[in-house]
Amino acid sequence: MTDTPRTGVLIVGSGIMGSLVARLLRDSDPALDITMIDGGQAIGRAPGLHLHDVDDPVLWSRYNEKAGTGIQGMYTGAEVVREVADSLTGLTPGMFHALAFGEDAETMPATALAWNAGGMGVHWTAATPWPAGPEVFDFGDPARWSADLDTAHRLLAVTPSPIGPTEAGHLVLDVLRRRFEGVGPNDRRPQPMPMAVTPTGSGPMPRTAPGTIFTAIAAGGDPAFTLVTGTLATALLVSHGRVAGARLRRIADGTERELRADAVVVCADALRTPQLLFASGIRPDALGRYLNEHAFVTARVLLDLERFGIGLDALPLPRVGEFCTDSLWLPQNGAAQPFHGQIMNRTYLDEDGHPLAHSVGLTLYTPIESRPENRLVFSESETDLAGLPRIGVEFDYSDTDRALIDRALAEVRSLAEEFGPFDPATELALLPPGSSLHLTGTVRSGTADDGTSVCDPDGRVWGFDNLYLAGNGVIPTAMAANVTLTGAVTAVRTARAVAARTAALATH
Repeated sequence: MTDTPRTGVLIVGSGIMGSLVARLLRDSDPALDITMIDGGQAIGRAPGLHLHDVDDPVLWSRYNEKAGTGIQGMYTGAEVVREVADSLTGLTPGMFHALAFGEDAETMPATALAWNAGGMGVHWTAATPWPAGPEVFDFGDPARWSADLDTAHRLLAVTPSPIGPTEAGHLVLDVLRRRFEGVGPNDRRPQPMPMAVTPTGSGPMPRTAPGTIFTAIAAGGDPAFTLVTGTLATALLVSHGRVAGARLRRIADGTERELRADAVVVCADALRTPQLLFASGIRPDALGRYLNEHAFVTARVLLDLERFGIGLDALPLPRVGEFCTDSLWLPQNGAAQPFHGQIMNRTYLDEDGHPLAHSVGLTLYTPIESRPENRLVFSESETDLAGLPRIGVEFDYSDTDRALIDRALAEVRSLAEEFGPFDPATELALLPPGSSLHLTGTVRSGTADDGTSVCDPDGRVWGFDNLYLAGNGVIPTAMAANVTLTGAVTAVRTARAVAARTAALATH
């Protein structure tokens, strides 16, 4: 390796978190040299565009068919894939089970990895409920938390009620509000689901994605920004409390090189961020520990039209390009109502486009205790499909978790019966761990280097002055809600810290 190029800031990962960091760094310094790398390639004509918005009808249909289930784990297909692929070069860009990547993930079998430019940011449903109560990690500074959450809202283009409520959706909200009246404050009553979309008068509503957060990812045009796809970071270059850059490997031919950097930000997801740190010899006690994911309880029930006095001809028709008629939210409100409810309703049509029935899709995410026993274990001798330390997943529910899951199952059944005839044997399920794809905690932040956290509140890895982390793995709290907006707060904090460091170095 004779050529050793250099960049100002190296960002590992081109998903939503990486794009947020790049956007905020660019806002702070128009000339800052930024390089972003990702092992995957683009899906479609440009990297970082959401699959809901691609102009390829085959890609569009394939995505919306899966997203319409309301189950994130379905992005990888209906069945858990346990067979390891032959090689990285043979993988078509998309979502893959961790098992198919060669990880030992049987205890969390639905866990998946995005192997494409834009990461999960081109697949996600764009649901952006805001965290509250036990989900919040303000580290004693609620004003800063509020400001950072507002920034995340703005950059993700969160819209309060983009899909519904229709007339049928109002009926569902009425039932939810009656059941949960007085449980929480008014701003956390049952309501339409906030989503990261751009409202339009008709047709599909564009989703926020890495290529819209930081447009240079998809469209170029920024001479100080370089996106390198099809290239894997295999190790960080560590020396005396600093990271000098990263060792990179091109997937197509295995060519290796080094890239030097003044600062490195790793936001490669909750599995591969700690994996890269481990591969680099950065192994704090909390690395990979406190793995968390809310349990996923889901049901679907046909609305009893006679009970609610609705005729078939009055059922809402799906908006062109959208997979549900209503996207609704039941916020968690602490111990009194600990579940996050995501309600996605659909009208079924016959071949001529006439309504046949209306279904209410009920999902309750159930928070799980953050425990060090739930963890990722990295092998010293075995490697995965990418040639990085093989990940072993150790995950189980505690007795407290199981009691809360049982409560969620009973709650969903009771809710479903309010809307129509319901058979829990066929229409109610606790999905396998990993199904939400909302993994957190594996590189969690904290206020002290005491063995229970990997980085400080600004995402700086303990013991390093220029290595930062961002993303859902940094979240230290047990989440009930979808985690992307909360994870975005970590990206906002990290970007501010990196920008301040860069500015300080420039003045010396």
